[in-house]
Amino acid sequence: MSEGSKIEFRLNNQTRLLKKFICNSSFLSIVFGLFCIYVLDINGILPFVFFGFALLNFFNLYYLQFYRKLTLSAVIAAALSFISASSVTLLSGGINSPFIFVLVIIVLGGYISARYFGEIYLTTIVVVILLMYLLSEMGVYQSINEVPSSSKELFSLLSMLFSVYILGGVFGKDLLKAHQSMIMSKSHIEARIEEKEVLLRTVHHRVKNNLQTVSSLLNLQSKNSSNNKIKEIVQSSQNRVNAMAMIHEMLYLRENLSKIEFKSYIEELSDYLINSAGGDKDVKIHLDIPNIELGIDTAIPLGLLINEAITNSLKYGFVENINGKIDIKLVKEADGKTYFLSISDNGIGYGKDIDLRTTKSLGLKLIHTLARQLKGSVERDPSCLGTTYNIAFKEIKPTEFSS
Repeated sequence: MSEGSKIEFRLNNQTRLLKKFICNSSFLSIVFGLFCIYVLDINGILPFVFFGFALLNFFNLYYLQFYRKLTLSAVIAAALSFISASSVTLLSGGINSPFIFVLVIIVLGGYISARYFGEIYLTTIVVVILLMYLLSEMGVYQSINEVPSSSKELFSLLSMLFSVYILGGVFGKDLLKAHQSMIMSKSHIEARIEEKEVLLRTVHHRVKNNLQTVSSLLNLQSKNSSNNKIKEIVQSSQNRVNAMAMIHEMLYLRENLSKIEFKSYIEELSDYLINSAGGDKDVKIHLDIPNIELGIDTAIPLGLLINEAITNSLKYGFVENINGKIDIKLVKEADGKTYFLSISDNGIGYGKDIDLRTTKSLGLKLIHTLARQLKGSVERDPSCLGTTYNIAFKEIKPTEFSS
């Protein structure tokens, strides 16, 4: 349902509730007024308050029907209800009148219509009740109470029935329908979310399988070639494909479908690269990464960047049989938006005159390009032994696709 349809649906519900309230309260007011005259023997102003409320409310209903001014009609209905209920309460015992409960219902009706209406009604009615209490303490009600002593119990009964019917027959039914509609909507939304999660897991699973198929094809191509240079190129491509496949595998195997535990991912990736390198090199990778979760739009380019750095170190940094060490440190800055990544090794390094932006090395170019994709920058630290990359980057927000 579009936003416009939702607003129209909500307005139709509020209009229906307002019409129902006006019709029911007006009819009951006429009946109550007639009871006051012919049964309760009340001959003062009180019965005409009921009749006046009903008459003015019918005019309000006519205005709503033909001019469709929902807000104005709601304000008029609330004002008429407040003035009439306050008047009846004052004329039937004030703070001791059973009709005072109708004022409470007005507050409820205000909150159902809109929160700010409810707050206004609540404040106003609290003030009115306090004033009634002060008038009661001053003994004013003894002169204005129009309900005869012999009719007080029957008037109380009718007031209670009036309140209960308005509360249950008008607002109660609407609240029940709203509650049932909310439960149905919640169930529908939960079912849709579960369906989308299953679909998303399936997509990640299929992407991982397709990437593994590509990796297998690259492996077969490498085995069928006798050219060592081609084998190295194919192996590097295979490592990049597997670095992406690992992310999709972690996403569909875990509860969170939008973020991955980055430390676990780098541990798995580094173990894979060490095993893939083979040979007699004794290289250890030390990780200093906090337990953070990164979205797929950040994890994939960052994982590929780390893959290139580790691969370059394994291929070119440790040409001799030495105890090699690669350190990877990730720090989240105090602003909560920026990250600092340091990748260093104790290998032989490479020339200080090589520029990551202009080099012909695909691996180094990728490190520079991936850092820019992460809205960051990469710098070499020439003062350190071996090769050290310092990368500052920001987490990429998920891409939004229009439906």
